[in-house]
Amino acid sequence: MSVNERVHEEIEALEAILMDDISIIYDSQGRPELIKSTIFPSTANEVNKQYVCVTLEVNLPEEYPDCEPNVKLRSPRGLDDSTINDIYKAIAEKCKEYLGQPVIFELIELIRESLTESNLPTCQCAVCLYGFVEGDNFTKTECFHYFHSYCLYNHVITTKRHYQEEQDKLPAWQKCTKGFQASCPVCRESINCDVEELKTALPPKDLENAQNFQVTSDLKILQESMRQLFSYQKSKGGIIDIEAEENKLLLITDSGEDGSGDTTEDPGPSDGVLEPDVIQRGQRYECRMNSVFSNR
Repeated sequence: MSVNERVHEEIEALEAILMDDISIIYDSQGRPELIKSTIFPSTANEVNKQYVCVTLEVNLPEEYPDCEPNVKLRSPRGLDDSTINDIYKAIAEKCKEYLGQPVIFELIELIRESLTESNLPTCQCAVCLYGFVEGDNFTKTECFHYFHSYCLYNHVITTKRHYQEEQDKLPAWQKCTKGFQASCPVCRESINCDVEELKTALPPKDLENAQNFQVTSDLKILQESMRQLFSYQKSKGGIIDIEAEENKLLLITDSGEDGSGDTTEDPGPSDGVLEPDVIQRGQRYECRMNSVFSNR
């Protein structure tokens, strides 16, 4: 059986199994060159509990399946870089294992199993920047972004208040007639959420722990040692006082030959040309200030 025949048989099997969950892109000669499928974790019929997903793109070289396909993972949702890298490693091993055989369905199942095991967002909440741990109440938006329900509630009521304040400033004919529409803090897509339900959510555990932070005796000792180190470095010129440097001015005065400061006599040419020593002092000052601001 030729390479093309094996590829077409694999494509037919994939379309029969996955149906609308897979799309095939063909080249000008009618050969399949790109296969795409968005993969979700296995959650039976509970679609609302699919918290992660990723789109698999498989590019088929002409020699496939006698060579490994080119695999890309696109638009990961709820997955951090570490999880994605682990999936890539598993994909590479699977491609080597199935060299010379159809592998696309095996890759889809491998990714689905990985997502099922990682069906808890491993990213951070874009509002508080803390991650998600067991016991946290979180919300998945229609655009597959994740937030602690507590954080999303605060975001929604804050943006709604700002929206109302801006509307109150406008004349009646310029006011928006559609009313306020909540949007995703990440992609700005419109989202629908039950504000009253979000209001009942407890703060995330990591945020509570941060609010209960206390300075321990060990931390006080570390703070004191760092203060001493700072003072030592400053005394040795290792730390620049930015505020003091910014307040430095270059003052050029011209005292008379007798030192009396009398400048009534013509000091020389008045065509605006600076003397060499004045230019050098200005250049030294400019270099010093450039050094200060480059270290800020």
